[in-house]
Amino acid sequence: MGAPVQADIGKLEPGALLRVEWRGQPVWIVRRTSEMLAALPGQSRRLVDPDSEVPQQPAYCQNPTRSIKSEYLVAIGICTHLGCSPTYRPDVAPDDLGPDWKGGFFCPCHGSRFDLAGRVFKNVPAPTNLVIPKHTYLDDNSILIGEDGQAA
Repeated sequence: MGAPVQADIGKLEPGALLRVEWRGQPVWIVRRTSEMLAALPGQSRRLVDPDSEVPQQPAYCQNPTRSIKSEYLVAIGICTHLGCSPTYRPDVAPDDLGPDWKGGFFCPCHGSRFDLAGRVFKNVPAPTNLVIPKHTYLDDNSILIGEDGQAA
C-alpha cells in the first residue's frame, strides 16, 4: 500500500496532466510548457508561501518551480483545506476565474486556488501549498513516486 509507484511520463504532452495513485491518494504529474513556467514568477505577490518555506516538499523541491526538473510538477492532488480534489485548470484568464488567472488548480468545494507549482493563493480557504511527495527520475521517461533518489 505504501510502496513506491512508477509512472511513465515518456508520452506526456506539454501542458498535459497525468494522474496516478500512491498510498490511496491522487498524484498529479503535469508537464509544464515554457509559457506555464514563465508565468510562475509573476504570481509571487499573490501567494501565501511563494518560496515554499512551510516544509511540504522534499528539500530538493524547495525552489520556485517546486520540482526536480522544472518541466514537471509532481504533487498530491488533495486540497490542503478539507481534502477535496481540485481540478486542473491550465487555461489562461477564463471567465469564471478572472483575468489574472495564469493556469493552475481550482478546488470547486470551497474555492481554493493553486498556481502551476501547487502554491496556494492568498484569501482562499486552503492554508498551505499542495504537498509534493518524495520522488526520483529513473530515466527520461520514468518517475518513481514515494522514493527519494537523494537518499540512495
